Amino acid sequence: MPRSSRSPLLLAGLLATAGAAHFAAPRQFDAIVPKALPGEPRTWTYASGAVELALAAGLAVPKTRQTAALAAAAFFVGVFPANVKMAVDWRHRPAPQKAAALGRLPLQVPLVLWARSIAKNGGRA
Repeated sequence: MPRSSRSPLLLAGLLATAGAAHFAAPRQFDAIVPKALPGEPRTWTYASGAVELALAAGLAVPKTRQTAALAAAAFFVGVFPANVKMAVDWRHRPAPQKAAALGRLPLQVPLVLWARSIAKNGGRA
C-alpha cells in the first residue's frame, strides 16, 4: 500500500488509540478539561474519546473519509485549550513532564494539516 493511501489509516489509528485511552485511563484526561466547560470533566473525557473513535471509523471508510478528515481537523483545533491547560498546570513539574506538556502545543499544527491534507486529496493523502 503506497504511503499516501496509508495516511488516512495511520491517522485513524492514532485517533482510535487516543479515543480508547480516554476510556481506559480517564483520570489523566479529566485533569486537562478546562474548568470553563460546563458539567463534569469525566463527561467531557468520555465525549471526546467517543468523538475520536467516531473520527477514526470515518477516516477508515473511503466513503466518509473526506468529511471525517475535515471534522478531525476541527476537532484538533477544538481540543487545543485542553493542551494549553495541561501546559499551564504542569509548568512546575519535573523537566521531562513539563517538556511533554509543552510539546503537545505545537503538535496540534501538523495534526490539523495532516487531516486537511487527507480531506483535500479526497482521502488519498
